[in-house]
This record gives sequence, C-alpha cells and structure tokens, in this order.
Amino acid sequence: MYLTHRTTEGERWDQIAYRYYGNPFAYADIITANPEFAITSTLPSGALLLIPVIERASTLPTDDLPPWKR
Repeated sequence: MYLTHRTTEGERWDQIAYRYYGNPFAYADIITANPEFAITSTLPSGALLLIPVIERASTLPTDDLPPWKR
C-alpha cells in the first residue's frame, strides 16, 4: 500500500521521511519505491512520490502484560 506525496521546491528525502514516519533516517524505503528519481540532496518541485505504508511494531512488550491487556 502506498500514499502519494507531491514535492515542493527544495524538499529533501529526510524531510519526507520525517513527515510520514517520524524518523528522518527512514528514507530508504521511500527511495526504493521511487527508482525513477535520482538520489540528490534536494528533489524537484512537483514530483509525485510513492510513500510506502509501513506498519509500526507495538512498543509494549506483551510478555509482561496480563492476558486481558494483550
């Protein structure tokens, strides 16, 4: 599943990763989903990128939770 994102002038891969994933270092999946764009420091204005939807793992350890909270 993908979302789409239209770039603005001067936008960077890490900014887009932060916007969608909350982590500026998570841009590798976005680059992989958009092989037609060169890996440059800034993206051209108006480019339509595919943003992979990534499921987040639960941050709560289930081993220590009682059964009704799992």
